[in-house]
Amino acid sequence: MRHLLATEGLDPDLATAVLDTADELKRTLLGREVRKLPTLRGRTVITLFYENSTRTRVSFEIAGKWMSADVVNVSAGGSSVGKGESLRDTALTLAAAGADCVIIRHSASGAAHRLAGWLAEAGTAVVNAGDGTHEHPTQALLDAATLRERLGGLKDRRVAIVGDVLHSRVARSNIHLLASLGAEVVLVAPPTLLPARVAELPVTVSSELDAELPAVDAVMVLRVQAERMHGGFFPSAREYSIAYGLNEARLRLLPEHAVVLHPGPMMRGMEISSAVADAPVSAITEQVRNGVHVRMAVLYHLLATDGGEQ
Repeated sequence: MRHLLATEGLDPDLATAVLDTADELKRTLLGREVRKLPTLRGRTVITLFYENSTRTRVSFEIAGKWMSADVVNVSAGGSSVGKGESLRDTALTLAAAGADCVIIRHSASGAAHRLAGWLAEAGTAVVNAGDGTHEHPTQALLDAATLRERLGGLKDRRVAIVGDVLHSRVARSNIHLLASLGAEVVLVAPPTLLPARVAELPVTVSSELDAELPAVDAVMVLRVQAERMHGGFFPSAREYSIAYGLNEARLRLLPEHAVVLHPGPMMRGMEISSAVADAPVSAITEQVRNGVHVRMAVLYHLLATDGGEQ
């Protein structure tokens, strides 16, 4: 694997290999007082974030350090970007300084692909940690890892993705990954929060959350991305919560084995109630834990193995 830029087109065998590696790493580190492996000693990993992040940035940093890589964090606000430096020049600077891998989060869709093109000659790997409303592949991988752990597998499982699909890179990455791994995906959202070309995606679509819940194995609740909204996509936060919020009453509609996911940060009381977010059915904390092992696995496949491009 040369880069990880998207789940659309990602070979399902490669995706499964990454998930299997994450499982193996998790078992290897279980119970160890010192969670440190020498796998990436001598490698330099740089996180380049142009947008705010807690879970993704921290888990990539921990993942790199647990594998003995040197991890350097670069924030746009504290770098030469604040002086007007272009993304291309920043990328070439990092490569020249010795970066083996650049993990980028950017507000522009396609930024990670552009970065990979600019760094091709340097041989620097690129990981997309979220680009605009396009994709967030490692989030989808950690979601898949969590579902495999809770449900025993993904094939023929029915996963409902609920809420602001239109603005969600998490939804896009999950749609492509889950479908490629054999799951059935149903999008549950108001028509105003669905992509224009939703008919071309490997999904079914519904606007009735209560009707879908009894037949799903998992519910992925999305954050309402108000910062990306320009105009009225729903009447009010209260009405959105009534129609699409996952609350205790709706929790009772789910099968006993069902799992609740949320990529975070959560808007408690609107998208999901605290009673659901903190209930045993919720795997939200496990998503964060699995995120470290999945991102370790991604770095392993990028920097410690020989493989073709992706």
